[in-house]
Amino acid sequence: MPVSTVGILITIVVYLLAVLAIGFYFSRRNESASDFYLGGRRLGPLVTAMSAEASDMSSYLLMGLPGLAYLSGLAEVGWTVAGLAIGTYLNWLFTARRLRRYSQVTKSFTLPQFFSDRFHDRRGVLALIAALVILIFFVPYTASGFAACGRLFSTLFGMDYMVAMILSAVVIVGYTAAGGFLAASLTDFIQSIIMTIAIFFVLIFATVMAGGVGAVVENASALPGYLSLNQTYDVVTNSAKPYGILQSVSMLAWGLGYFGMPHILLRFMAIEDEKKLRLSRRVASVWVVIAMALAILIGFAGLALGKTPAAQGAIGELATSAESETIIIRIANFLSSYGFLPALMAGLVLAGILASTMSTADSQLLAASSSASQDILQNVFHRSISRKKSMLVARLTVVVIAILGVVIASDSNSSIFGIVSFAWAGFGASFGPVMICALFWKRTTLPAAIAGMLSGGAMVFVWKYLIAPLGGGFAIYELLPAFLVGLAVIIVVSLLTKAPDASVLAEFEAASAKAPLAAEAPADETQPA
Repeated sequence: MPVSTVGILITIVVYLLAVLAIGFYFSRRNESASDFYLGGRRLGPLVTAMSAEASDMSSYLLMGLPGLAYLSGLAEVGWTVAGLAIGTYLNWLFTARRLRRYSQVTKSFTLPQFFSDRFHDRRGVLALIAALVILIFFVPYTASGFAACGRLFSTLFGMDYMVAMILSAVVIVGYTAAGGFLAASLTDFIQSIIMTIAIFFVLIFATVMAGGVGAVVENASALPGYLSLNQTYDVVTNSAKPYGILQSVSMLAWGLGYFGMPHILLRFMAIEDEKKLRLSRRVASVWVVIAMALAILIGFAGLALGKTPAAQGAIGELATSAESETIIIRIANFLSSYGFLPALMAGLVLAGILASTMSTADSQLLAASSSASQDILQNVFHRSISRKKSMLVARLTVVVIAILGVVIASDSNSSIFGIVSFAWAGFGASFGPVMICALFWKRTTLPAAIAGMLSGGAMVFVWKYLIAPLGGGFAIYELLPAFLVGLAVIIVVSLLTKAPDASVLAEFEAASAKAPLAAEAPADETQPA
């Protein structure tokens, strides 16, 4: 076995063993479903911030964004990143504190449960719809993470794609099913540090080996429309294509997705003290801007590096999205050819890719499993089960959902960025308008929340598969029109239906007040909740 391969494997194996150890350590501390899904609301501000952003910045940070920048230049990826950065800050600024308080007032520890409790949905209709939305969009989202792991190991070591993907899924499921939310959050915090080191090191190495900053800029400037914000580069025709205002605005709409992203919103619900959210907001906002900017620059540097004689064999020209999304893997592989110590660093870079994938997949598995076991089985169908059985059901659900994700991810040619963008739109349009209105408009009614969630989610499918193919001004990112439809439906239906009763309004006022809430008493976890 080559020295470079040994160095890479040592780093990756040490990393994987560490996250598994964390999972099994925290498995002893989960005494209830609330502990498993929300960590007993014990997250500190730094872990809250970094685990939220690590679970947000999935494989699209180290594979999707560099791949898109490599292939088409600045416009599409630039407007997307701008929207994500703005959305991150606004979500922390407006949603975090109010959701933390409101979920404590209603004693909710899953997102569907919060929606149901917020509107006093005694029949559980809203919780059931929310749980199904999570399952519909998180299973393929999780599959994209498994696909990234499979692509990583198959590209590096020539492993069979399916074998590599299944092994990765086993590790992720192992520490998630054992340790639950606390394990996922702590490993996400560690993984955010690894991701940061990885993107810094890869960018510096690729830039230096490409001939420096000047060479990278010169190469990008030579391609038509590559560095423009109103044009995009077409690799097939080697020409510039216009990128209109409507397209730019629709990509900025990526930021709207944050208001409906379950695995991020759960971090807001889990922080130990709402007063510490200000520090979390600052840390998260700064980190996400730096990380995404560096990811774009990796794509530019990788393009220039691939044209140098030394790296042509290791990188070459990548002409499709599936190929371009492996640019950081190819750079790391090229780095490993310089000896054992560089191979260890290459292993750290590749561990960063695993970190970006696993930090999102674990959170998605938890959110999806809570929807199936907690929200559907217990809160909707009112199956009364003990704490021990509740934990067993939760862990078995993680395994079942992971198996479905592996089946969906069996296509090795699927685009990671494409899968993520569709799931992101689904959550943003289904949950975003409902979350904003639930937190900030007390006149919102239960029928409106149900109608808004259904119409927003349905419009994602309608726009992507029926309207966008018409082309022209209709060929925009489906999140923007679907979000606006969901919001409009909520407003109209709320005004046409009976106003919420006094008990609902009293909870709204308690969550909206500036006075600190009383300490939360331990909940009786014998189900139903």
